[in-house]
Parts: sequence; structure tokens; C-alpha cells
Amino acid sequence: QAFIEKHSDKIAGCISYFDRVVMTGSITGISYAQGMEKHLREKGIRIFDYTKFAEPLREEIRANAERIAAQNGLAIDFIRRNNFRKEDMIKKIIEKRGDHPGLVHIFSAMEACPSFEPWHDKKNAQDFSQNKDAKCLHYYFYFIDPALGLCYLRVPTWAPFRLQFYFNGHNELAAKLRKAGAGFDMLDNALVNISDMKKAARLADTFNVGRLHRIIARHETQYCPVLRHFPGGRHWSIMQVEYSTDIIFKRRQDFQPLYEKLVRTAIHCVKPDNVATFLGRKLHGNHAGEIGNDFHTRIQGARIKHHMGKASIKMYDKMGIILRVEVTANDVSLFLHHRWVEHRDGTREMKFAPMKKTIYSLPPLAEVMSAANRRYLDFIAAIDDPAPNIKTLDKISRPATDGNRTFRGFNVFHGEDLDLFNTIIRGEFFINGFTNRALREFFPGKSSSQTTRLLKRLRIHGIIKKVARQRKYYLSQMGRTVISAALKLREIVLIPSLGSFANASL
Repeated sequence: QAFIEKHSDKIAGCISYFDRVVMTGSITGISYAQGMEKHLREKGIRIFDYTKFAEPLREEIRANAERIAAQNGLAIDFIRRNNFRKEDMIKKIIEKRGDHPGLVHIFSAMEACPSFEPWHDKKNAQDFSQNKDAKCLHYYFYFIDPALGLCYLRVPTWAPFRLQFYFNGHNELAAKLRKAGAGFDMLDNALVNISDMKKAARLADTFNVGRLHRIIARHETQYCPVLRHFPGGRHWSIMQVEYSTDIIFKRRQDFQPLYEKLVRTAIHCVKPDNVATFLGRKLHGNHAGEIGNDFHTRIQGARIKHHMGKASIKMYDKMGIILRVEVTANDVSLFLHHRWVEHRDGTREMKFAPMKKTIYSLPPLAEVMSAANRRYLDFIAAIDDPAPNIKTLDKISRPATDGNRTFRGFNVFHGEDLDLFNTIIRGEFFINGFTNRALREFFPGKSSSQTTRLLKRLRIHGIIKKVARQRKYYLSQMGRTVISAALKLREIVLIPSLGSFANASL
């Protein structure tokens, strides 16, 4: 809230919701080699007759696609160029046909797909199936769903028929607003001029996964008819997801100068441990993934992107009037949250564990990714204008008392206090809190009692707060703000000034 409160007179509203969501659907039982092998045996089909088994199913999908195209007066466009952008052509088609529900267009393309091949083990005299990379014809069915807006379903023509489904969360939110009678304008995939921001925020806080699953089931049955041959059902998992927080400004002239300052400063201030903190991850010394920043100037405006492995968080100018902070994940298991974990012995426990990739992880994923956006906005609030926090910095630098004892203040720019601040704002502590024991790992020279007094000192100054009935501590809102401001002032103002002074002396 720090950033929004600071610029409340310039901001029209704030909306957080899913943006791009891509999922893959696997047919239960035949999505892996052993499963396909078992299915063939149950049907009385030899493993070496896998091709003969798959060919009639391929023809069934092709005939269905041609029938649907003929019914809708469409010609299936075969894509021959790698750089062909289907979205651009779909946009032109919608401009002509309108945005009413129904099939928009069908593309086809030769693309990579998983497959299997039979293999004979001479040593054991056994036949079995093994995974194989192949290519087959894929159909892209683009359609407008009344509840989800523009979507596509990618249907391969070769077993095991791994489907792909795409929708944009902002189109779904727009459909909710229409149904609720709230007015708005749509700029690309962003909502502006929303008549009832409170209602929009309430609608954005709800996501019905069961309804989404039913919608997908309806479309997959229509566009992939071979599914009826496999009654085991489909398992839908998250392939890629984007979650954005849009801060909508009232006027372009208020937003543009502010954004220019933010993005130019952020590219110099965001360090790898900051990126880990934003994404709720712990940065280990042996981390093998790439962490870094990318800065691009586009026609639409400048964009800064911070990436950590298969996840990233970026900030950019949307349509000249929206500050968009967006988290993207190509592997949602990178995010951690509290959930039930089942052990091999059948027992269950609630613990902090990686996010499951199932479609039903979308609601908790929204909470985790929204929190990442909030942490980023807290960070840039300190970068934006640290001057208002100087008064608070001065306060925590002075002695404070609990009524019985006086505790000295903090030197936020030097020595052990600076090391302490850099420690408690680490990603794992920022998200999960910390204990006396966890803190001592970073200060091996301190005893338990010394660390206890240090924690008491932090509490008396209002920097941390204790969890009720637990020996765990979290940064307070004031603590997060003031530490971020202190560290940014040190990096942006103090160090460059000292460097200039040293160069001048030389």
C-alpha cells in the first residue's frame, strides 16, 4: 500500500488478476510409455502395432477439424513460417467479425510432440514402449468463450494427444464485470475507466477453478473427439502463468515522469537477493540458475525485467497510463506455500512445500504471485522517493525504552546494524519469518541470549513483530518500509556521494 498511498491523488485504482495462462492436458493412463503399453495390452494390440493403433485416431481428428471448418465457413490456414504470429491475424479477423462468442479461426502446423516407440529387449526377450520425440500436425482452434473471452485449444493429431489450452484472465474479469453491470473500457488486455473499483476488486479476488475446468471439458470434447476412446479423463496442469498488478493513473502526464524515474533507478538498485525476495525464494550460495536484470526500450515504453530461473517479475508502462507489475512462471513449483503433504507411509502434514502444477493450484498461486507484486511495489515505493522515510530513519536511530530499560538506536548505514538489516530482509525471512536460532546462523559470534536482546531491541523500535504463542518474528510494515528506504538511500545517495568525494580528493 505504500506506493499507492504515496500517489493516491494521481491513481484511479488498482487491479490484480491473472493475465496469460497456458495449461497442458494429458490423457490419464496413456501420457507415459508404461501407461500406453498397458492400454495397448488391454485392447489386445501388440506394442509393435502402436502406429496402426494411432493412425485411425489421427484421421478422426483431421476429419473433425475439416468438418468444423466447413460448418463455420472457414479455411484451415497451414502455418509454414516459424515467425508467423497467429495473434496478429486473429486480431485482424476479430476486427472484421466482431467479438461475439464462437469459433474465430483454425490454424494447423507441424510441431514437436511426445510419442512412443516399441522396443525389443533381446537380453530379457521382452517388448516394451519407450518415450520418443516426434513431430505431428497440430490444430489451433481459436474461439471466443462467453466466460473466458478469446481462447485457443491446441490439438495434436498423434497419440498421446497432449492438449494445450490458453486464456487471458483479464478477458475473464471483463466478462465478470459485464455480468455485474459495471462499466469499463478495455485497452489491449488492460481494464481502465472502471465505474466501480470496489466491485472490480471483489470480483478479482475470486477465481472459480471448477467452472474453468468445466469450460475446458466442453471445448476439448468438441475439438478433440478421440477423447471418448479414453474414459480415464484428463489431467490439466499449469504450463505458464502470468499474474499482474495494474496501478491505473488518472492522467498520462502524472504517470510518465514518475515511471521514467522508477525504471531508470530500479535497473541499478535491484540485486539478485532482491529478486529472490520478490519471488519468495531463498538465494543459496550454490544456486545454479541465472539471476539478472533486463532493460528494454520499446515503442510502447521502457520495460525492466528481473529473472530468476524459470520465474521473473517485470515492470512496464501499459498503454501510457498503467503501471503494470507482472510475475511470470514457467514452472509454478518454484513457489512455496502452506499445503497438505502426503508421505509415502500414508501420513499427512501441513507444511511449507512447492506449489503443485495442477489446475487447482491457481487460487493459491494467485495469492503467492500477488504477494510478490506487492513486495516489488514496496521496494519501488522506497526508490520512488525515500525522503518521507527519513523522519522514521531518524527515529529508529535514537534510543528507545520499554519503560524499564533503554535500548540504543540503529546505525542503518554501517557496521553490525547494516549487516542485521541486510539479513532480516532476506527472501526466506521476509516471507516465512525468522527465529533466534535462524538469525544466529548469520551471526555465529553471538550467543542465544545476545540474539534475544537484539530481537528485543528490534521489537522496541517497531521494526519487527512477534507471532503470538510462537518463537518467530516478522518484519512489521514500518520495518519493511524503513529498511528498504535505508538500503536504497545507502546505494543511491550515500555510496555515490562518497565515491565522488574520494575522486575529487584524488
